[in-house]
Amino acid sequence: QVQLVESGGGLVQAGGSLRLACAASGRTFSSYNVAWFRQAPGKEREFVAGTSRSGIGTIYTDSVKGRFTISRDNAKNMVYLQMNSLKREDTAVYYCAADTTGWSTSRSAFGSWGQGTQVTVSS
Repeated sequence: QVQLVESGGGLVQAGGSLRLACAASGRTFSSYNVAWFRQAPGKEREFVAGTSRSGIGTIYTDSVKGRFTISRDNAKNMVYLQMNSLKREDTAVYYCAADTTGWSTSRSAFGSWGQGTQVTVSS
């Protein structure tokens, strides 16, 4: 298992930007597919974006396409989520997740999770 720690959340006005970071422990980070999920109050945790082991492959949920960008730096054991043009509906706790199994957007496919970082978008 890899240990994950998120940072970069905060309060931002609608239309603004935030960059989330996920720091991973372990020497085999490049073996993990990594994803960002989010959970708004009273809602299920949902997939936001994912990146393959190399970082070449990425996938996004429709609601963030064109606004969010996921990237990774395997040399630094880091994954990032650049969030632009933020909307109130982006308000949620954002989680970083990782797993060595196949490419997936399903929450159940990820065995390692961070503690989450709160993102609040005000109007």
